Amino acid sequence: MGRIEFIAMMAFLMALNALAIDIMLPGLQEIGASLNVDNENHRQYVVSAYLIGFGVAQLFYGPIADRFGRRTPMIIGLAIYVISSLAVVLVPSFGMLLLLRFIQGIGSAATRVITISIVRDVYGGRRMAEVMSLIMMVFMVIPVVAPGTGQVIMLFGHWHWIFVFMAAIAVIVGTWMYVRLPETLAAEDVRPFTARVIFDGFRIVLTNRVALCYTIASTFIFGALFGFINSAQQIYVGIYGLGVWFPVAFAGVALFMALSSFVNAKLVGRFGMRKLSHASLLGFIAINLIWLIVQVLGPQPMPFALFITFFALAMFQFGWIGSNFNSLAMEPLGHVAGTASSVLGFMGTVGGSLIGAAIGQAYDGTALPMVAGYFVVSIIGLIFVLIGEKGRLFHAHNQPV
Repeated sequence: MGRIEFIAMMAFLMALNALAIDIMLPGLQEIGASLNVDNENHRQYVVSAYLIGFGVAQLFYGPIADRFGRRTPMIIGLAIYVISSLAVVLVPSFGMLLLLRFIQGIGSAATRVITISIVRDVYGGRRMAEVMSLIMMVFMVIPVVAPGTGQVIMLFGHWHWIFVFMAAIAVIVGTWMYVRLPETLAAEDVRPFTARVIFDGFRIVLTNRVALCYTIASTFIFGALFGFINSAQQIYVGIYGLGVWFPVAFAGVALFMALSSFVNAKLVGRFGMRKLSHASLLGFIAINLIWLIVQVLGPQPMPFALFITFFALAMFQFGWIGSNFNSLAMEPLGHVAGTASSVLGFMGTVGGSLIGAAIGQAYDGTALPMVAGYFVVSIIGLIFVLIGEKGRLFHAHNQPV
């Protein structure tokens, strides 16, 4: 398989997760009305239930993939994703929908854990960061097109068809992977699937200060993104009255993130992961602070052009932080890549989804909870980066300036 096809395949496997979240955002209001959900904040549980299943299941896929290889567990995960998506068509209640979303998240977890493990099998260091940035660039095509796709589907049919569409895309991507991707786990890296070995792998991950601190930093920063996703429909439609133009605004910010990932891929080989991600984290903090001040002291609501400008600038920085922090966390753990991807993914997704749920549930008819959340998590992220690097930015703590 060529490098371009490899990057595209990894991107589309990971994008199944984004598809499961973003394509249904325009339909949350219709889903709530169809299933008698009175509290509009409770509609956000459709996202949160999926993310919790997605996060918890990651603990298991890594050790399984380190023992049985990457291909078979991936196929099983995709099968769970497809079956649960199709089952939603027959869902009788909101509670059952949340259960199926949880199960769908369990299946989708394979696409996150095993995809990153495959990339780590093939690449390391700055090459991994470069490839991950390119994967993220393609991956970000999904948030650009998914909300609009969901909106179009609902123009011609019921919201249930959104889940049928998800299942169809998963079948196509899974077939492509099955036919074209060889096993990437080296024979010498196979780890026994025993409790002792699994817990030893967890110990290796959790006692590596750099990996742990970058994961916690990523958890808080991704929590802000999940907070926005939870309340995006309420902000864009409820506050700014965008209506059917909601997917366009959502796509515009996603394009900034895709552009950020592309630029990162071009620069990371020259400047390194730390210099780029640390600089972008400081930029993220500065933009969020100014955004918060304007949100508190400026006109209410903030003019939409100003809101979307601040948001796009913040998410451009976010694009540099995400892929580099993930690569920095995985870099020292190549010998336990599957288990490492599991533990780090579990922490990032479950922690991030809970933080995001807290931000989303704080929605009070204004954008203040989201903007304040962005600033707070960026400060916490900086604290953990400083702990991981022993108080030094832009250079590894054990390297000379």
